Amino acid sequence: MVSSIIGEISLPAILLSHDDCLIDYNKCFRELLDVSPGRLSNIHDVLTEWEYLDKRKAAVARIGTRKLAFFKSERKIADKQSQVYIGHETALLDEMFRRVRTLEKQKRAYDAIIENSYDGIYITDRDGITIRTNSAIERITGIPKEYYVGKSVDQLIKRGILTSSVTHKVVKQRRTVSLVQPNYAGKETLITGSPVFNEEGEIERVVTNIRDLSDLNDLMQELKKANELNNKYKKEIEKLKTMAPMDGIIFVSDKMREIHEVIGRISDVDATVLLLGETGVGKEVIARNLFTRSNRSSKGEFIKINCGAIPPELLESELFGYEMGAFTGANRKGKPGMFEMAEGGILFLDEIGELPLSLQVKLLRVIQEREIQRIGGTKPKKVDVRIISATNRNLKEMVHNGEFREDLYYRLHVIPITIPPLRERRDDILPLADLFLQTMNQRYHFQKKFDPHLRDFFFHFDWPGNVRELQNLIERLVLTTPDSMITVDSLPDDYKGANQKELGKSNEMSLKEAVEQAERKILASAVQTCNTTYELAEALESSQATIVRKLKKYNIDVKEKTKL
Repeated sequence: MVSSIIGEISLPAILLSHDDCLIDYNKCFRELLDVSPGRLSNIHDVLTEWEYLDKRKAAVARIGTRKLAFFKSERKIADKQSQVYIGHETALLDEMFRRVRTLEKQKRAYDAIIENSYDGIYITDRDGITIRTNSAIERITGIPKEYYVGKSVDQLIKRGILTSSVTHKVVKQRRTVSLVQPNYAGKETLITGSPVFNEEGEIERVVTNIRDLSDLNDLMQELKKANELNNKYKKEIEKLKTMAPMDGIIFVSDKMREIHEVIGRISDVDATVLLLGETGVGKEVIARNLFTRSNRSSKGEFIKINCGAIPPELLESELFGYEMGAFTGANRKGKPGMFEMAEGGILFLDEIGELPLSLQVKLLRVIQEREIQRIGGTKPKKVDVRIISATNRNLKEMVHNGEFREDLYYRLHVIPITIPPLRERRDDILPLADLFLQTMNQRYHFQKKFDPHLRDFFFHFDWPGNVRELQNLIERLVLTTPDSMITVDSLPDDYKGANQKELGKSNEMSLKEAVEQAERKILASAVQTCNTTYELAEALESSQATIVRKLKKYNIDVKEKTKL
């Protein structure tokens, strides 16, 4: 009988049902109470306090001011739904149970941390037997966490769930070990095992952290795509900026505007471009502008070579490079040529008409095959280079005279652009002159200005040396004129004679030039008395928009009182 079992115990003893009802108790327990409890009373109603510990294996009880510890008895009873608890009263138990409660609270916190970790947690003993895992390991491996418990890492390796064991490496090396390996689900994981030492300094546990790198790799890919898109947008913005006239080419004339628009259309194709025009018209400026506005500006360099400035016997090595020991005096390590240096970018072949016939064949092969071969080399090398060539000679006539290969001519002539001389685009002269004056003032720390009559000379002079001649003359005037105002008298003697000729030609000017000269003089005179463009428009009986356009065309500033 249950009563006889409890009665034999010399300590307070009770028999509880699975739902905490008091089935029976002994004399020692009764003596603790003021009133005998009724049968099947709930233990929580009988005692002041009743709190289970360690999964109902023990309980802390309080009766008034007295505290007891009840422990689950191992004695077997007929009713398996019921359980005998034996109590013991001692001052030490109170402190012990306080510590137990603290430890249980900490355990719950640690359990929550482990279970809610986004990384997989895998804990084994020193022999590799799995003690515990968390739910994250299911997400990472696709295998229920319960499957791992009780199994050794060697078993998991044999079944193909693990590739190798970090646990054994930690035990062997007695330190934290990390490795990257694919898991059972095919995901790339970072596995880090850390040893836990006991008081004797021996490893008793190995805690392994498993991080799924697929999410991180996906994030890295997304970041890479975002950066690529960002760089693409930056290039587009820079490209849009280059659509403005102030992108290295200063122009007002319709001819140069057309060239500027053509450059914008062909900037991102790889077709060869042939720049034609007299010396000094700005062929290199156009070539650099095309490079700046192209996608190649972010992938390679703009490399220029003057085919007429290098001796023919050296030009081949400059263009195509050479291997070590290719000829006497060669660099021991060899040297890359201009084509290799321009990889991904643009090679500008200036004065292409001076290229020897022997090299024209090799250049034709580069254009056709997209590959070069160094001097002394045995293997060709692929190159990704766009070719822009320029000349002031008549290549078609050179072809007719046998001085230039016809097949190369047509390869270079895919997109020909003829840059007109300054005398055929006079509207660009004064804006260019102002740009060069501003540049020289900044370079030499001056505040020089042009006299209106000098500006008139600039406009009517034919400039046989074109833009280069204009730039050089302005630099000379800025440096040699002592006064802040540069006048016609400041011109060198050879230009003063030309000035008289230009004045003599004024009677033979075209109708368009006569109209422009008249417009300019009228505007220059009107700004002496008018302070705003609206006053000018009213005085000249024109629209304000027209006045603004004309002032910009002739580079006349309303605030600057121009004297005739």
